[in-house]
Amino acid sequence: MAAQLLHRLTAPERTQRANRQLGGVLAFVAGAINAGGFLAVQRYTSHMSGIVSSIADNLVIGEMLLAMAGLACLLAFVLGAITSAVLVNWGRRRHLRGEFALPLMVEAALLLLFGLMGANLHLYVDLFVPSTVALLCFIMGLQNAMVTKISKAEIRTTHMTGVITDLGIELGRLLYWNRLAEADEAHRVVANRDKIRIHLIILGLFFSGGLIGAMAFKTLGFSATLPFAMLLTGMAVLPLLSDLRGKLGHV
Repeated sequence: MAAQLLHRLTAPERTQRANRQLGGVLAFVAGAINAGGFLAVQRYTSHMSGIVSSIADNLVIGEMLLAMAGLACLLAFVLGAITSAVLVNWGRRRHLRGEFALPLMVEAALLLLFGLMGANLHLYVDLFVPSTVALLCFIMGLQNAMVTKISKAEIRTTHMTGVITDLGIELGRLLYWNRLAEADEAHRVVANRDKIRIHLIILGLFFSGGLIGAMAFKTLGFSATLPFAMLLTGMAVLPLLSDLRGKLGHV
C-alpha cells in the first residue's frame, strides 16, 4: 500500500490529487530544510526576493563581496531550476516512468552532500559556509521547478509568498457580501473553497516542516538531513528501478 502511494506521487500519469499530495510532502521537506538550514548557516535559501534585495542593498553601500555572494546564490537557484527542467524533459523524451523521480533523487543526494559539508563547517568556515548556502539554493530551485512543472504552476513548495497571497485573495472573496441575491451570476463574487483548502494545507505543512526541521537540526545536527533524504529516495526509487529493469530487459 505504501509502495503504491509513493509510486503514484511521482508517476508520469498525473492527477490533481497526486500533484497536491506530492506538493504537500515537498512543502514539508522545503520548510524543514529552509528552517534547519538557517540554524546551520544563518541564511534562508528557499526564496529569492530577499536575496535579490540584498544584492541591490550591498551594491549601493559598496559591499561588493556580499553582493557577489548574493548573486552566486541567485545563480545557484536558477541553475537548480534549469537542472530540474532538463532532467524532466530528458526523461519524458525517453518515455521513462521516473521522469519526475529524477530531480527528487538528485535532491536526495544533494541533501546528503549538504549534511557531509555541514559536518565540516567548523574546519573551513570561509569555504564551506558559502558553498553550503549555494547548495541549498540549488536544491530549492531544483525542487520548486519540478513541482511547478508537474502541477502546471498550480503549486509552489519552497516559498509561501504566492501561497499566502492567493489565500488572502480567496478569503477576501469568501468574506465579500453580495448584496443583491438576484445579481447577475457573472458578477457575483464567489470564493474557490478548494483553493483555500489546498493553500492552507501547503502553508501548514511548510510551517510544520520548519518546526520539525529546526528541532531536528538543533538536536541532531547535520545528520537531521538523513530522514528527509530517505523520504525523497523512497518516492523516487520505485519508478527509477522500473526504468532500470526495462533498460536491462532490452539488453
